[in-house]
Amino acid sequence: MNENYDVVIIGSGPAGLSAAVYGKRAELKMVVIEKEMASGGQVLNTYEVDNYPGLPGINGFDLGMKFREHAEKLGAEFSTDEVLRIEASDGKFTVVGEERTYATKAVIIATGAQHRKLSVIGEEELTGMGVSYCATCDGAFFRNKVAAVVGGGDVAIEDAIFLARMCKKVYLIHRRNKLRGAKTLQTQLFNQKNVEIIWDTVVEEIEGGDQVESLTIKNAKTEEAKKLAVDGVFIAVGINPQSEAFNNLVEMDHGYIKAGEDCETNVPGIFAAGDVRTKQLRQVSTAVSDGANAITSVERYLTRI
Repeated sequence: MNENYDVVIIGSGPAGLSAAVYGKRAELKMVVIEKEMASGGQVLNTYEVDNYPGLPGINGFDLGMKFREHAEKLGAEFSTDEVLRIEASDGKFTVVGEERTYATKAVIIATGAQHRKLSVIGEEELTGMGVSYCATCDGAFFRNKVAAVVGGGDVAIEDAIFLARMCKKVYLIHRRNKLRGAKTLQTQLFNQKNVEIIWDTVVEEIEGGDQVESLTIKNAKTEEAKKLAVDGVFIAVGINPQSEAFNNLVEMDHGYIKAGEDCETNVPGIFAAGDVRTKQLRQVSTAVSDGANAITSVERYLTRI
Protein backbone atom coordinates (compact mmCIF):
# COMPACT_ATOMS: atom_id res chain seq x y z
CA MET A 1 0.00 0.00 0.00
CA ASN A 2 1.34 3.42 -0.95
CA GLU A 3 1.09 6.61 1.08
CA ASN A 4 -2.24 8.37 1.39
CA TYR A 5 -3.24 10.96 -1.19
CA ASP A 6 -5.88 13.65 -1.06
CA VAL A 7 -6.89 12.77 -4.61
CA VAL A 8 -5.87 10.27 -7.26
CA ILE A 9 -6.45 11.33 -10.86
CA ILE A 10 -6.91 8.44 -13.29
CA GLY A 11 -6.00 9.46 -16.83
CA SER A 12 -3.80 12.22 -18.21
CA GLY A 13 -5.71 13.58 -21.15
CA PRO A 14 -6.76 17.26 -21.12
CA ALA A 15 -9.22 16.68 -18.23
CA GLY A 16 -6.75 14.81 -16.04
CA LEU A 17 -3.90 17.25 -16.73
CA SER A 18 -6.13 20.24 -16.08
CA ALA A 19 -7.14 18.64 -12.77
CA ALA A 20 -3.45 18.11 -12.00
CA VAL A 21 -2.66 21.79 -12.60
CA TYR A 22 -5.55 22.97 -10.45
CA GLY A 23 -4.83 20.31 -7.83
CA LYS A 24 -1.22 21.39 -7.40
CA ARG A 25 -2.25 25.05 -7.20
CA ALA A 26 -4.65 24.01 -4.44
CA GLU A 27 -1.71 22.26 -2.72
CA LEU A 28 -3.45 18.90 -2.71
CA LYS A 29 -1.39 15.77 -2.28
CA MET A 30 -2.11 13.92 -5.50
CA VAL A 31 -0.88 11.55 -8.19
CA VAL A 32 -1.88 11.19 -11.84
CA ILE A 33 -2.07 7.62 -13.14
CA GLU A 34 -1.64 7.10 -16.89
CA LYS A 35 -1.52 3.70 -18.60
CA GLU A 36 0.03 5.01 -21.85
CA MET A 37 3.61 6.14 -22.25
CA ALA A 38 2.57 9.67 -23.25
CA SER A 39 -0.01 12.05 -21.80
CA GLY A 40 -2.62 13.87 -23.85
CA GLY A 41 -5.29 11.32 -24.65
CA GLN A 42 -7.03 11.49 -28.03
CA VAL A 43 -5.53 14.89 -28.84
CA LEU A 44 -2.17 13.17 -29.45
CA ASN A 45 -3.63 11.71 -32.65
CA THR A 46 -4.91 15.05 -33.94
CA TYR A 47 -2.69 16.53 -36.62
CA GLU A 48 -3.84 20.09 -36.01
CA VAL A 49 -6.03 21.68 -33.32
CA ASP A 50 -7.61 24.89 -34.56
CA ASN A 51 -10.32 25.55 -31.97
CA TYR A 52 -8.42 25.66 -28.67
CA PRO A 53 -8.42 29.32 -27.58
CA GLY A 54 -5.12 31.13 -27.89
CA LEU A 55 -3.28 28.34 -29.73
CA PRO A 56 -4.78 28.18 -33.24
CA GLY A 57 -3.27 25.54 -35.49
CA ILE A 58 -1.19 23.85 -32.79
CA ASN A 59 -0.18 20.25 -33.42
CA GLY A 60 -2.21 17.89 -31.21
CA PHE A 61 0.88 16.13 -29.87
CA ASP A 62 2.46 19.47 -28.97
CA LEU A 63 -0.69 20.57 -27.15
CA GLY A 64 -0.72 17.36 -25.11
CA MET A 65 2.94 17.86 -24.24
CA LYS A 66 2.31 21.46 -23.17
CA PHE A 67 -0.45 20.32 -20.83
CA ARG A 68 1.87 17.69 -19.31
CA GLU A 69 4.79 20.12 -18.99
CA HIS A 70 2.58 22.61 -17.17
CA ALA A 71 1.53 20.00 -14.61
CA GLU A 72 5.10 18.77 -14.18
CA LYS A 73 6.41 22.31 -13.71
CA LEU A 74 4.05 22.68 -10.77
CA GLY A 75 5.38 19.44 -9.29
CA ALA A 76 2.60 17.00 -10.19
CA GLU A 77 3.45 13.35 -9.49
CA PHE A 78 2.84 10.87 -12.32
CA SER A 79 2.66 7.08 -12.26
CA THR A 80 2.66 4.86 -15.36
CA ASP A 81 0.17 2.19 -14.42
CA GLU A 82 -3.15 0.70 -15.51
CA VAL A 83 -5.99 0.90 -13.02
CA LEU A 84 -7.83 -2.38 -12.55
CA ARG A 85 -10.47 -1.28 -10.04
CA ILE A 86 -11.35 1.06 -7.20
CA GLU A 87 -12.20 -0.33 -3.79
CA ALA A 88 -14.22 1.74 -1.32
CA SER A 89 -14.12 1.27 2.45
CA ASP A 90 -15.18 3.57 5.30
CA GLY A 91 -15.36 6.62 3.06
CA LYS A 92 -11.85 6.11 1.69
CA PHE A 93 -10.62 4.50 -1.50
CA THR A 94 -7.95 2.14 -2.69
CA VAL A 95 -7.08 2.48 -6.37
CA VAL A 96 -5.69 -0.87 -7.48
CA GLY A 97 -3.28 -0.75 -10.40
CA GLU A 98 -1.23 -3.40 -12.13
CA GLU A 99 1.96 -2.00 -10.59
CA ARG A 100 0.88 -0.31 -7.35
CA THR A 101 -2.03 0.44 -5.09
CA TYR A 102 -2.92 3.99 -4.07
CA ALA A 103 -4.74 4.98 -0.88
CA THR A 104 -6.73 8.19 -1.28
CA LYS A 105 -9.55 10.29 0.10
CA ALA A 106 -10.98 11.14 -3.34
CA VAL A 107 -10.72 9.95 -6.94
CA ILE A 108 -11.14 11.76 -10.26
CA ILE A 109 -11.86 9.41 -13.16
CA ALA A 110 -10.63 11.07 -16.36
CA THR A 111 -10.08 8.03 -18.54
CA GLY A 112 -11.73 9.51 -21.64
CA ALA A 113 -13.41 7.76 -24.54
CA GLN A 114 -12.24 6.29 -27.82
CA HIS A 115 -13.94 6.65 -31.18
CA ARG A 116 -14.91 3.38 -32.81
CA LYS A 117 -12.97 2.78 -35.98
CA LEU A 118 -13.85 1.24 -39.30
CA SER A 119 -10.67 -0.86 -39.20
CA VAL A 120 -10.11 -0.51 -42.94
CA ILE A 121 -6.93 -0.06 -44.95
CA GLY A 122 -5.65 3.51 -44.82
CA GLU A 123 -7.60 4.57 -41.74
CA GLU A 124 -4.71 4.53 -39.29
CA GLU A 125 -2.18 5.86 -41.78
CA LEU A 126 -4.31 8.86 -42.78
CA THR A 127 -5.74 9.76 -39.37
CA GLY A 128 -5.18 13.49 -38.96
CA MET A 129 -4.51 13.80 -42.69
CA GLY A 130 -8.10 13.77 -43.86
CA VAL A 131 -9.44 11.02 -41.61
CA SER A 132 -11.23 12.59 -38.65
CA TYR A 133 -13.59 11.52 -35.89
CA CYS A 134 -14.79 15.02 -34.98
CA ALA A 135 -16.52 17.32 -37.46
CA THR A 136 -16.71 20.25 -35.04
CA CYS A 137 -12.95 19.93 -34.43
CA ASP A 138 -11.78 19.57 -38.02
CA GLY A 139 -14.61 20.66 -40.29
CA ALA A 140 -13.15 24.11 -40.94
CA PHE A 141 -10.17 22.52 -42.71
CA PHE A 142 -12.52 21.29 -45.44
CA ARG A 143 -14.22 24.55 -46.36
CA ASN A 144 -15.25 24.48 -50.04
CA LYS A 145 -13.98 20.92 -50.33
CA VAL A 146 -15.63 17.49 -50.65
CA ALA A 147 -16.13 15.44 -47.49
CA ALA A 148 -17.71 12.12 -46.60
CA VAL A 149 -19.37 11.14 -43.34
CA VAL A 150 -19.67 7.46 -42.41
CA GLY A 151 -22.53 6.44 -40.12
CA GLY A 152 -26.29 6.67 -39.74
CA GLY A 153 -27.02 7.81 -36.19
CA ASP A 154 -27.54 11.22 -34.64
CA VAL A 155 -23.86 12.12 -34.60
CA ALA A 156 -23.33 11.20 -38.24
CA ILE A 157 -26.38 13.20 -39.31
CA GLU A 158 -25.36 16.19 -37.20
CA ASP A 159 -21.86 16.01 -38.69
CA ALA A 160 -23.23 15.96 -42.23
CA ILE A 161 -25.48 18.97 -41.53
CA PHE A 162 -22.59 20.84 -39.91
CA LEU A 163 -20.23 20.12 -42.81
CA ALA A 164 -22.87 21.05 -45.40
CA ARG A 165 -22.64 24.65 -44.24
CA MET A 166 -19.00 24.92 -45.34
CA CYS A 167 -18.21 22.08 -47.73
CA LYS A 168 -18.85 22.12 -51.45
CA LYS A 169 -20.25 18.58 -51.28
CA VAL A 170 -20.95 16.11 -48.49
CA TYR A 171 -21.57 12.38 -48.91
CA LEU A 172 -23.24 10.49 -46.08
CA ILE A 173 -22.33 6.81 -46.39
CA HIS A 174 -24.57 4.40 -44.48
CA ARG A 175 -24.54 0.62 -44.48
CA ARG A 176 -28.33 0.33 -44.26
CA ASN A 177 -31.24 1.69 -46.30
CA LYS A 178 -32.56 3.98 -43.59
CA LEU A 179 -31.02 6.24 -40.97
CA ARG A 180 -31.16 5.61 -37.22
CA GLY A 181 -31.04 9.25 -36.16
CA ALA A 182 -33.87 11.42 -34.83
CA LYS A 183 -36.56 12.27 -37.37
CA THR A 184 -36.10 16.00 -36.85
CA LEU A 185 -32.42 15.65 -37.72
CA GLN A 186 -33.25 13.56 -40.76
CA THR A 187 -35.62 16.27 -42.00
CA GLN A 188 -32.86 18.87 -41.67
CA LEU A 189 -30.44 16.58 -43.48
CA PHE A 190 -32.78 15.91 -46.40
CA ASN A 191 -33.15 19.68 -46.86
CA GLN A 192 -29.41 20.13 -47.44
CA LYS A 193 -28.99 20.47 -51.18
CA ASN A 194 -25.28 19.66 -51.17
CA VAL A 195 -25.65 16.41 -49.20
CA GLU A 196 -25.91 13.10 -51.05
CA ILE A 197 -26.76 9.93 -49.12
CA ILE A 198 -25.16 6.72 -50.34
CA TRP A 199 -27.33 3.90 -49.00
CA ASP A 200 -26.48 0.25 -48.30
CA THR A 201 -22.79 0.98 -48.62
CA VAL A 202 -19.63 0.36 -46.61
CA VAL A 203 -16.15 1.83 -46.86
CA GLU A 204 -13.57 -0.77 -47.87
CA GLU A 205 -10.45 1.37 -48.10
CA ILE A 206 -9.26 4.95 -47.60
CA GLU A 207 -6.67 6.06 -50.15
CA GLY A 208 -4.24 8.94 -50.35
CA GLY A 209 -0.62 9.99 -50.10
CA ASP A 210 -0.05 12.83 -47.66
CA GLN A 211 -3.81 13.50 -47.58
CA VAL A 212 -7.03 11.58 -48.18
CA GLU A 213 -7.83 11.49 -51.88
CA SER A 214 -10.53 8.85 -52.32
CA LEU A 215 -12.53 6.02 -50.79
CA THR A 216 -13.24 2.57 -52.11
CA ILE A 217 -16.87 1.90 -51.28
CA LYS A 218 -18.95 -1.23 -51.84
CA ASN A 219 -22.69 -1.68 -52.07
CA ALA A 220 -23.65 -4.24 -49.44
CA LYS A 221 -26.47 -5.66 -51.59
CA THR A 222 -24.98 -5.74 -55.09
CA GLU A 223 -21.33 -5.97 -53.91
CA GLU A 224 -20.44 -3.43 -56.60
CA ALA A 225 -17.28 -1.51 -55.63
CA LYS A 226 -16.29 1.94 -56.87
CA LYS A 227 -14.01 4.86 -56.08
CA LEU A 228 -15.35 8.04 -54.49
CA ALA A 229 -13.15 11.14 -54.71
CA VAL A 230 -13.14 13.06 -51.41
CA ASP A 231 -10.81 15.41 -49.55
CA GLY A 232 -11.69 14.07 -46.14
CA VAL A 233 -13.75 11.46 -44.32
CA PHE A 234 -15.44 11.85 -40.93
CA ILE A 235 -16.08 8.57 -39.15
CA ALA A 236 -19.11 8.66 -36.85
CA VAL A 237 -19.90 5.07 -35.96
CA GLY A 238 -19.87 5.43 -32.19
CA ILE A 239 -17.71 6.16 -29.15
CA ASN A 240 -16.57 3.78 -26.44
CA PRO A 241 -16.13 5.40 -23.01
CA GLN A 242 -13.15 3.95 -21.17
CA SER A 243 -15.05 3.05 -18.03
CA GLU A 244 -14.94 -0.76 -17.83
CA ALA A 245 -12.82 -0.77 -14.68
CA PHE A 246 -15.53 1.15 -12.83
CA ASN A 247 -18.56 -1.00 -13.65
CA ASN A 248 -20.80 -1.53 -10.61
CA LEU A 249 -18.97 1.24 -8.76
CA VAL A 250 -20.67 4.40 -10.03
CA GLU A 251 -23.89 5.03 -11.89
CA MET A 252 -23.51 4.99 -15.67
CA ASP A 253 -25.49 5.75 -18.81
CA HIS A 254 -24.45 3.55 -21.75
CA GLY A 255 -20.96 3.33 -20.31
CA TYR A 256 -20.60 7.04 -19.59
CA ILE A 257 -20.26 7.93 -15.92
CA LYS A 258 -23.20 10.00 -14.75
CA ALA A 259 -21.92 13.34 -13.48
CA GLY A 260 -22.94 16.96 -13.98
CA GLU A 261 -20.88 20.12 -14.44
CA ASP A 262 -19.62 19.73 -10.86
CA CYS A 263 -18.25 16.30 -11.91
CA GLU A 264 -19.83 14.63 -8.86
CA THR A 265 -20.94 11.02 -9.28
CA ASN A 266 -23.49 9.21 -7.14
CA VAL A 267 -20.63 7.98 -4.93
CA PRO A 268 -19.32 10.68 -2.56
CA GLY A 269 -15.61 11.15 -3.14
CA ILE A 270 -15.58 9.86 -6.72
CA PHE A 271 -15.67 12.40 -9.53
CA ALA A 272 -15.71 12.05 -13.33
CA ALA A 273 -14.17 14.54 -15.75
CA GLY A 274 -13.76 14.79 -19.51
CA ASP A 275 -15.08 12.53 -22.23
CA VAL A 276 -15.86 9.65 -19.86
CA ARG A 277 -18.70 11.55 -18.18
CA THR A 278 -22.19 12.28 -19.47
CA LYS A 279 -22.09 15.61 -21.28
CA GLN A 280 -23.27 17.46 -24.36
CA LEU A 281 -19.95 18.31 -26.00
CA ARG A 282 -16.69 16.36 -25.94
CA GLN A 283 -13.86 18.73 -26.86
CA VAL A 284 -10.47 19.68 -25.45
CA SER A 285 -11.89 22.91 -24.03
CA THR A 286 -14.75 21.17 -22.21
CA ALA A 287 -12.37 18.53 -20.84
CA VAL A 288 -10.07 21.23 -19.48
CA SER A 289 -13.10 22.88 -17.88
CA ASP A 290 -14.08 19.57 -16.28
CA GLY A 291 -10.63 19.20 -14.74
CA ALA A 292 -10.96 22.57 -13.01
CA ASN A 293 -14.51 21.85 -11.86
CA ALA A 294 -13.55 18.41 -10.57
CA ILE A 295 -10.78 19.78 -8.36
CA THR A 296 -13.11 22.48 -7.03
CA SER A 297 -15.59 19.75 -6.10
CA VAL A 298 -12.82 17.65 -4.54
CA GLU A 299 -11.74 20.59 -2.36
CA ARG A 300 -15.33 21.09 -1.23
CA TYR A 301 -15.66 17.38 -0.50
CA LEU A 302 -12.44 17.22 1.52
CA THR A 303 -13.64 20.00 3.82
CA ARG A 304 -16.68 17.90 4.70
CA ILE A 305 -15.04 14.60 5.60
